[in-house]
Amino acid sequence: MTNPGFRPALLVVDMQEDFCPPNGALPVPEGRSIIPLINTLLSLPTFHLKIATKDWHPPDHISFASNHTNTTTHTTKRPFLDTTTITNPHNPSETYTTRLWPVHCVQSTPGASLVPELATAQLTHTIEKGQDPRVEMYSAFYSPLKDPRVSDSGLAALLRSHGITHVYVVGLAADYCVRCTAEDAVAEGFETYVVEEGTRAVDPGLWGGCKAEMVGKGSVEVDTGSL
Repeated sequence: MTNPGFRPALLVVDMQEDFCPPNGALPVPEGRSIIPLINTLLSLPTFHLKIATKDWHPPDHISFASNHTNTTTHTTKRPFLDTTTITNPHNPSETYTTRLWPVHCVQSTPGASLVPELATAQLTHTIEKGQDPRVEMYSAFYSPLKDPRVSDSGLAALLRSHGITHVYVVGLAADYCVRCTAEDAVAEGFETYVVEEGTRAVDPGLWGGCKAEMVGKGSVEVDTGSL
């Protein structure tokens, strides 16, 4: 850790009330159990930046099942089970399909707040994401739409402005926002690690496959003993 060319940042992804049991609108199993470890990491002087991210959705966000109607049954679509197609608002030829969720992390609601147990005094920055109602944004960097880019949070520019070389990712959820953040960090040229003990998945049974795909894209799982 004495290498002057080693400037790591810690990304704490979406440690918000709505993603945590027992009362969250979209609780990740055992999501609250990782808070002590994250606080330990936040206390380390190793990290030059300690950045929290927050889903910060408007009520009409496209990821909410309640904002969609099944055209066959004329009923509201179901969270977790149904999907929708998202189109680049600047390029109708670019689309992708996404899973729909319960209403969660609506701007300025209690569910959107960082969990009170989190050592927020140690944070250097907080980034709000998912504010454009037209697109989903799992990654802390930007939405999946690239041609042209939609909803860039400015995270990559922030990391570069501080000379960050390595990114360590913890938080929720492993198979969605953590994964997409790690993959985009790799794509942006940062050496990227997911601290596996510091994350939990929405679908724990599918995490192994997600992890293998993520590693295949260049991000690496480590244990806290490596820090």
